[in-house]
Amino acid sequence: MNLLSEDLEKYIHQWATPEDEALKELTRETHLKVQMPQMLSGYLQGSFMTMFTALQQPKRVLEIGTFTGYSAICFAKGMSEDSLLYTLDINEELAPMCQRYFEKAAVADRIMMITGKALEIIPTLDETFDLVFIDADKHNYINYYNAVFDKVRPGGWIIADNVLWSGKVVNEQKDKDTQAIHAYNEKVAQDPRVKNFILPLRDGLNIAQKLV
Repeated sequence: MNLLSEDLEKYIHQWATPEDEALKELTRETHLKVQMPQMLSGYLQGSFMTMFTALQQPKRVLEIGTFTGYSAICFAKGMSEDSLLYTLDINEELAPMCQRYFEKAAVADRIMMITGKALEIIPTLDETFDLVFIDADKHNYINYYNAVFDKVRPGGWIIADNVLWSGKVVNEQKDKDTQAIHAYNEKVAQDPRVKNFILPLRDGLNIAQKLV
């Protein structure tokens, strides 16, 4: 889903810091070689991720859903050299491609990629996270939220991607993925332990800050 007109998006690209060359190359290769390349975070959202981490300066970040590594690179580029991002993905075949681009973007020392089922891996991580980014299978969003919540420090952030789901969240008739996304948004909004806002950037980001 694109919430901006083509002309507005071109304007933003023209008057903002250019996309990193490694990210441009990663985008090209993803579109050439990987199914569903639209899953890439892309320039606009990626720029926001880099600025968000630069502002917050998290020491420990957890990403659930790596794909080809675009969002991991964007987060890591805003992080300090002594910080660490764990990124989890079930697809072992894409791991070598991710690692190659982590190196090209000069952030490999800040990223630890783990392949496997996230709900099995998360309990084994002996860390307290400043930021968690959820961008994996939609029907497990609530399960991921529950799994990470106690590992996020008070004042920390949980961000979920695709929470507008191409605008389908406002449809009366919702398919299963849309129902799962809507249920996630509803749960976060009703959770007294957080305050949240849905940012209409790309396909929607639910940004929640843990209060206690």
